[in-house]
This record gives sequence, structure tokens and C-alpha cells, in this order.
Amino acid sequence: PVLDTEDAWVSVEGPVSIVELALEQKRIHYPLVEHQFVLCTVLYAIMRLSLKGVKPLSLFDSKGRNAFFKDLTSIQLLPSGDMDPDVLSIRQQFLLKVVSAAVQTLCSSQTDREVSEEDYFPFEKGKNWPTLAADLAQYLQISEDLVRRHYVCELYSYGMDHLGEE
Repeated sequence: PVLDTEDAWVSVEGPVSIVELALEQKRIHYPLVEHQFVLCTVLYAIMRLSLKGVKPLSLFDSKGRNAFFKDLTSIQLLPSGDMDPDVLSIRQQFLLKVVSAAVQTLCSSQTDREVSEEDYFPFEKGKNWPTLAADLAQYLQISEDLVRRHYVCELYSYGMDHLGEE
């Protein structure tokens, strides 16, 4: 891009402007940022829902794990469409754990009538963990329908039939 500057600013001395610094930056590799986002979402779900025994890096194959430690401007080999069935199984178990923990948290907050969902998750107003798990399923190459079916089964098992029907 061409930056037009007024004549008065041409002779000014000092540090380089933030616009010029931004233009000199290398472009990021967006799929790598997306890959980092998936890891951050997984870590946040583990922390927020207090999931025990989950090893976040086990959800990724060797290419995926190596990509986490590279510069975001570098073009890395990311996992391809063909995944190891063991990794897919671990991913599926993780997503089902997220849905189960979210429903359990919702039901426990519903039974305590004094505590609303917003009180239990004060910074997450409107956060729908099962929907987030279904969205994450796309990135992790797991069937969204499987996650949604598990969500409905969990709702029915906790006696929240009206939500399960929806």
C-alpha cells in the first residue's frame, strides 16, 4: 500500500510509525492460527469443566504437535484428512466428556434453584458448551451428529426431557 504523508511529517525524526512497522510484518499462516485456536479451546474446556485425566496433546498427531511450536508466519505441515483411528477415538472420547460435563454442570446448577447458570459461569453468559463441542468436532474430524446425539442422551438421562426434545 502507498502511504501518503504530509510534507511537515517527512522531516520529523524519531521512532518508526506503527503503520510502517505493521506493514513490515510477515503475513501469518492462517491454518496454523486455526490449529492453535483448537488447542486453546480444548485447554479452556478442560479447565472450565474440570475434566480430569485428559492429555490435550494426545488429541493431535505428531505433525499437529510439532506445528504448535513453530512461528505463526511459517508454513507448516498440518494434519491431513487421513487420521490415525486411535487419535480419532481419543478425540471422540474427549468431546463426549465435554458434553457430559457440561450437561452435568447445567443440571447441578438447575437443581440448586438459588444458583442460575449465569451465576455459575459469570463470564460466559450465553456460552453453550455442547454447541461448542459440536463446532470443535468439525476441526477434530469427528461427526457432529455423534456429539449432538450424545448431548440429547445426556439430557434425557438427567431428566431434562423438555430440553432433549428441542
